[in-house]
Amino acid sequence: MQRIRLRYTKRGRLRFTSHRDFQRAFERALRRAEVPMAYSAGFTPHPKVSYANAAPTGTGSEAEYLEIALTAARDPEKLRILLDESLPTGLDIVDAVEARTSGLADRLTASVWELRLDGVTPAAAESAVTAFNTAEVVEVQRTTKNGLRTFDARAAVVQLETHSEEADRPTDQPCAILRLVVRHVTPAVRPDDVLSGLRAVADLAPPVPAAVTRLAQGLFDEETGTVTDPLAPDREAAEAHSTAEPTAAAKVPA
Repeated sequence: MQRIRLRYTKRGRLRFTSHRDFQRAFERALRRAEVPMAYSAGFTPHPKVSYANAAPTGTGSEAEYLEIALTAARDPEKLRILLDESLPTGLDIVDAVEARTSGLADRLTASVWELRLDGVTPAAAESAVTAFNTAEVVEVQRTTKNGLRTFDARAAVVQLETHSEEADRPTDQPCAILRLVVRHVTPAVRPDDVLSGLRAVADLAPPVPAAVTRLAQGLFDEETGTVTDPLAPDREAAEAHSTAEPTAAAKVPA
């Protein structure tokens, strides 16, 4: 059995697809691409697909991950192209590696988010970010299946700052862009919780819903302050294996 790990995106209007919507589209793509999928046992077998930490409905993402199990070996890049062609534009398969290490989900411990706040001036955003960052605790509330829950949104935030890049949809209205790095904790602190925190500490309330995009997720590197690529260990293991093979072959006597 071969395992392949994939990174995919949710772009444009497809950011509004739910996780279940993506599952259905992806399983159709597997059939169209004639991928030799491994299936679960039991009365209702399902293709062996493991999804990891999907982004909330309504948010875009450049870094969603899943793993599939195959009954026959396939070249990861060729498989990526076939699956990408079988999915609608916006749900794009952008990276594929053979799984050569364990614990992909354990390497998804932090996310980088971009929050576009239309109708908010950069100065107002900077003031609110300063208030949030200097606060020791920022309590917010969220309705869960168990009722209304209050929790601290500040503790999970590693970095929150204004960003100076030009907006991708320039208008005559002001627009502030925030960059957020947040740890994956329990309960999960989502970008909308941070926006609720900005409203609580600085009365920052964008006139229209924020456009939120996950830019990356992986392990947080304390030394560099960055989120690392969770597929890098698999690529490194594959490279080590490919360089070791010729060496081993050279030792075989003629």
